[in-house]
Amino acid sequence: MCVALIGGMDRLEKHYLEEAGKCGIDLKVFTRSHGNIGPKLKNVDAMVIFTNKVSHRVKKEAMSAARANDIPVFMHHACGVCTLRDCLGCLTIIKNGGKKDA
Repeated sequence: MCVALIGGMDRLEKHYLEEAGKCGIDLKVFTRSHGNIGPKLKNVDAMVIFTNKVSHRVKKEAMSAARANDIPVFMHHACGVCTLRDCLGCLTIIKNGGKKDA
């Protein structure tokens, strides 16, 4: 499973990647404002957007890509590793058909 993280803090990028690795998830991290982010997101399975650390333009472009490609989006105001862990845990449960320990 490939998940895009949009927003967050540069200094936590290493920790975000480690947390995703523990869940067996390939994480693409976009902590900085990227031009034309939409095409980079079209092949991901889900998106996590940390709304307090992303510009309105990037959020709008990510949401457009999500709608166009039917990608589920998790939005949170907090941008810590624990918030990402919770999102990835939800994705794992969804992927396993609602079974927590599958």
